[in-house]
Amino acid sequence: MKNKKVILIILSIIILVVLISVLLFFINNKQNKLPKPEVTSGVRGEFGIDKNVNEETIDNYLGRSDSVYRDMRMLKDPGNYEAIGGDSYLSGFVKGFEVVPFPYVVNVSGLPDEVGKTYTGKTLFTEKNGNYTPNYEESMDVLEYLFPKDKNIFLMCGGGGYAGMMKNMLIELGWDENKIYNVGGYWYYKGENNVLVKRTINNEVTYDFWKIPYHDIDFSMLHEVD
Repeated sequence: MKNKKVILIILSIIILVVLISVLLFFINNKQNKLPKPEVTSGVRGEFGIDKNVNEETIDNYLGRSDSVYRDMRMLKDPGNYEAIGGDSYLSGFVKGFEVVPFPYVVNVSGLPDEVGKTYTGKTLFTEKNGNYTPNYEESMDVLEYLFPKDKNIFLMCGGGGYAGMMKNMLIELGWDENKIYNVGGYWYYKGENNVLVKRTINNEVTYDFWKIPYHDIDFSMLHEVD
């Protein structure tokens, strides 16, 4: 009889925990329900920046277990982004985002003339006329690892360009366009989850790159496509 009561108590506790977990999950997803990706109008729309989920609203969608967050900038981009009011350095990022340098993923074209050229070294893919060719046997595996198809994908960069290019590439290679958001540019972010990397001490500028969740792509460990 005593054992039966103990079992009933344990079962009751398990059921209660499950019900609370389900309730919390429901509340969380109801409060943070994702709108369907929708490109905004005007100049920002030319970059593919989302109308609803962007620098002004991204704080409402952080920390989701069904999503990944990727900042597409380099730690130090060879391009002169200062010429267009930006920063060639990754001077900060939104908490929860992990950095995957877009110029390491695929060759970059179409940058403003003022910026000049960005990185021109090895890349996972080569883009030509809208077609993406893998340069390594593992290229697609790396891409699917960094950008899992079963997750919502939030993309960000400095001004929105790299994020837009990354979104276009993923869609072209078979990702679901309804699960990918170009959040726009960190340069315009004024939210509460800003992690500063750039610091000025005694008029000396320094960058705390150690703060950044960074995905390095070690091309020496990959096998080139014949």
